[in-house]
Amino acid sequence: MALRREHLDQFAKYALAGLVATAVDVGIFYLVAITLLPALTPNDPVARLFGLSIAPLAENIRSSHYVWGKVIAFMFSNLACYWVNIRWVFTPGRHKRHVEMALFFAVSTTSFVLGTALGWLLIRTSGLPTTYAYIANGAASLAINFAGRKFIVFKG
Repeated sequence: MALRREHLDQFAKYALAGLVATAVDVGIFYLVAITLLPALTPNDPVARLFGLSIAPLAENIRSSHYVWGKVIAFMFSNLACYWVNIRWVFTPGRHKRHVEMALFFAVSTTSFVLGTALGWLLIRTSGLPTTYAYIANGAASLAINFAGRKFIVFKG
């Protein structure tokens, strides 16, 4: 029973750490999607929420900007995530630090590629609003990242 409680506590910490990384990711992604590489549609929930005036974009441009915005946000959020995970969630030391970091980023990159491809596909094939594609990306990434970090990268 103690082992189960330990795993639940660890997952709760992981979820909170994920909120920190997600906040960094969301903030940077939408900053980029609104200012540098437009990726929203006029009917996007975030555009409506903040009353943004958004010019229509072709789906191929919007999907490309979505991917580049995700790349930029990923770099910052992944660094924040690594730092929080080694300080608070997992016990480092299964591997030497440079191997641990490489594995962490390999797992993150795998989930990033798969999740971003899913978001791109949802935008390109169904015209789904960027925010909904972003949410689908996050759900896929959560599962992949937790399993990879718990069973491959860290001691547990």
